[in-house]
Amino acid sequence: MKALPEGFETGALIGALAEGWAFVAETIDFAAVGFGSYHWVARDAAGTRAFVTVDDLDRKSWLGGTREAVFHGLSRAFGSAVALRDAGLGFVLAPIATSDGEAVRRIGPRHSVALFPFVEGRAGQRFDYDTPEERAAVLALFARLHQATAAVDSIARTVDLDLPGRRHLVSALQGVGQTWSGGPLSEPARQALAGRAAEVAELLGLFDRLSREVALRGTEWVVTHGEPHAINVIRTEASHWLVDWDTLAVAPPERDLWMLVGDPGDDATAYADATGHQPDPLAMDFFRLMWDLNDLAEYLDVLRSPHSENDDTLMAYAGLTKCVAIRDRWVTLLAGDSRER
Repeated sequence: MKALPEGFETGALIGALAEGWAFVAETIDFAAVGFGSYHWVARDAAGTRAFVTVDDLDRKSWLGGTREAVFHGLSRAFGSAVALRDAGLGFVLAPIATSDGEAVRRIGPRHSVALFPFVEGRAGQRFDYDTPEERAAVLALFARLHQATAAVDSIARTVDLDLPGRRHLVSALQGVGQTWSGGPLSEPARQALAGRAAEVAELLGLFDRLSREVALRGTEWVVTHGEPHAINVIRTEASHWLVDWDTLAVAPPERDLWMLVGDPGDDATAYADATGHQPDPLAMDFFRLMWDLNDLAEYLDVLRSPHSENDDTLMAYAGLTKCVAIRDRWVTLLAGDSRER
């Protein structure tokens, strides 16, 4: 996130680090990175750095409908990351536990905080990997991750095959004929959706059809990251680290693979050789469509809610204008859907 969370006191964050982790921050600097969580780099008197993540419990609808449900979902996701690291997956950059053994703790009614080791490295600047070789190296890590499901059987949540932000999307489509007054970008957002509302509804119908088909596949579900794009990989000279585990869940492996299988021949074969599972193109299409529609739903939720104009809401508006115009990406599958009807 580019802007500081509204109404959030950095002093409270310093206190939470001291109380929960005995980490006494001498300096704490906001890091304007990512989208969906807020980040700081903290340093103690000895010069030890740590990476701090704060999540807004009103802005993670895929984890639940209340702040308590979202916090519980975060606890399961971050706890699962800890279990994976402890099971020998050294590339999992998991949270540091509090003195009470928590992977994440509340900080006020609306937010949570987690503390991570600081890794000196380079994160991706865009979703795509720079080279096929780098993507293949990361795919090999995910083959190992997917085979470690037993380590989180009792902890990780399991996704269903519905759209996480469906209620936001349906509500926006139903209200597209009325004025939106949440903030300065509400009406521009409504107008952007209004011009494409029929297309978005058509894509929602396609999503439901693909969901039914994926449910019938009989694929073994595994622990997945959920957002395995290049921005969530830190590169060092010696290794790759996977970060940002709030979306961790048990699901079909294609929840990750659609971002990682670039060459349907070589990449799919390498993954199948490592795991015994041949990536399913239809399931990969399904999860890519889920990503597109859920992004749109999240942007709509932000822009229909009370907000001010800042870097984050402007980014949400730019994302929305792209998401409403994706029908051409799905024209072949939509044609098949039409033939079925």
